[in-house]
Amino acid sequence: MNRIIVLLLGVFCLVSCKQNEKVPVLKAQAEDSRAGINKAKFEPEDGQVLLFVGQELHAIGGLEAYNDGYLDHYKKPAGFTMYTNLAPGDTSFGYIQKGLDGVWTTDDWGDNVSNMSLQLGDPNFENMALAIGLSMVNHEEAVAKGERDDLIKKLGSFLQGLAPRPVFLRIGYEFDGHLWNHYDRIFYLKAYRRIKNIYDDMGITNVAFVWQSTGFVSNQEQLEAWYPGDDYVDWCAFSFFARWKEEEMIEFARKNDKPVFIAEASPTISDFTVKFDGNTKETILSNPEQAKEAWSKWFKPFFKTINDNPDVVKAISYINCHWKAHEMWKENPTFKRVDARLHTSKLIDGKWKKEISKEKYIHSSPTLYEDLGSHLNQQASGKD
Repeated sequence: MNRIIVLLLGVFCLVSCKQNEKVPVLKAQAEDSRAGINKAKFEPEDGQVLLFVGQELHAIGGLEAYNDGYLDHYKKPAGFTMYTNLAPGDTSFGYIQKGLDGVWTTDDWGDNVSNMSLQLGDPNFENMALAIGLSMVNHEEAVAKGERDDLIKKLGSFLQGLAPRPVFLRIGYEFDGHLWNHYDRIFYLKAYRRIKNIYDDMGITNVAFVWQSTGFVSNQEQLEAWYPGDDYVDWCAFSFFARWKEEEMIEFARKNDKPVFIAEASPTISDFTVKFDGNTKETILSNPEQAKEAWSKWFKPFFKTINDNPDVVKAISYINCHWKAHEMWKENPTFKRVDARLHTSKLIDGKWKKEISKEKYIHSSPTLYEDLGSHLNQQASGKD
């Protein structure tokens, strides 16, 4: 009888020890993945990635007058990225902004021409989501104090009229880009929250609110200080340029159970002085040697970041831009020697097509809006 008890105790100890051995592994896995309690608005499943392209009419193409851009050479992506502002009266490279420029009119504030209504009215842009970079540089205090409410509501009515098309609204994108955006943190937070509150009051349901860092400026403590709060952020985002090794947004998003949108990405390669003066190496994709270096030093790390974080990185936007030809970037140290048009390089063209043909990348489809909104319908009916 005693031998039986001893044997049973031995088995019990063996099982307990084996179970305890698994605990650290499970804990480590939990630290490297999101809790995933609730999916964010328009968030695809883990391992799936929404593909966007930006960021002006020539770069995107797909129109009769603009016919040598991304849409003219590649499978139609899930969405496209454009820009507008809440900064009436400001001057940008000789252009005087009216506020909401590039929404209904064809405008060029130094980054080539933009007109999202021209795109939205064309059949080639059907079944595509829209990402909008909403700038409020120099005007975050005015927005926070309610002095731009008319413009905010006008844009809100426009966005509401696009339903069921999903819109990803990047309010005050690159909030920590102090050298070029110089946002006041307190007014920025008040302005961001005010815009979302107004759109919630308007009953707008087809907009996901995106909070975007530069990707290399802020550490975890600083990101926390700029964070509008869980109730105000659907997606976290960052820009993937030359200093991508310094990004901390993926870690922050994972801690806060938010998906990540790599909202701006274009091949820029760090030069020796990039940390001091922002200079990147000349990267013209039509140059075979420079394209080869770009694939090795930028594209491969870009795709590795996506592949290594399937629980977090759920959307990307490639800027298919002839940067150095645009007035805004001719003196900019990061972009003044860059031409990122994919189709100009045989090497990059082939590798890009091979990568985005993988099942994980979501492109345009007749069921895109329904697919992205399906979990919202389930939550509303109490099934999720």
